[in-house]
Amino acid sequence: MHCYCYDGTTEGFYTAVFYAYADPLALLACEHIQMGIDDISMPVTTDPEKADRVLKKLREYDRYAEGEIDTVLRSCFPDRAERAFLYLRLLIRRRGPVREMHADPAVSDALFVVRRVRKETHNMTGFLRFMETAGGVLYAPYTPDNDITEYLFPHFKARFGALSFVIHDLRREKACLYNGKTAVMTRLSKGEIVLSDGEDAFQNLWREYYASVNIPERSRPKQMRGYMPVRYWKFLPEKRP
Repeated sequence: MHCYCYDGTTEGFYTAVFYAYADPLALLACEHIQMGIDDISMPVTTDPEKADRVLKKLREYDRYAEGEIDTVLRSCFPDRAERAFLYLRLLIRRRGPVREMHADPAVSDALFVVRRVRKETHNMTGFLRFMETAGGVLYAPYTPDNDITEYLFPHFKARFGALSFVIHDLRREKACLYNGKTAVMTRLSKGEIVLSDGEDAFQNLWREYYASVNIPERSRPKQMRGYMPVRYWKFLPEKRP
């Protein structure tokens, strides 16, 4: 196998596709993978011009596929680059959309990942919890399985209007900062956040409400875990002491 390794960027991925497309032994990767004895490493240098040529062809054949491929590349699956590549190569070879070809492994594998990422994005629109900082900015830390911060931003922008907020992915140390007018994505490591004087009162009030509507005699912990996966609990005030 020929392993085309790129730098993890979107442009890097499409550059690797440019070189690997016609290679029947091609394998794409954006991180270290276990290579076999006969495998050959093919480092790829990002080239915006070559990446743009692939993107133009992709948009010509299917204007929605670029979003699907971006979603696959944002997933936590180690082989996400390979899944995206096989889906893209099939689409270009058929010169049109292939998402209805569910029997083809390249399609089923890629769209399975797309569904997983979109499901987590949908869940986080309800599970994400914001805290008020001393400066009046709403701050929401979380540790998603997939890289979905950019996907969450439009939802909360529409919901909060002109309010300033931060969505902080602690696992990837990146955050979306919004000041009520413009948004930026930036690197942001974990640090101490100073909360407003009223934040503890708000959280205690929410815990009291949660306890008041709970009926201990009708406790269904298994069903609760189905509706609200345990991995999200650590950022929910109602699930903390």
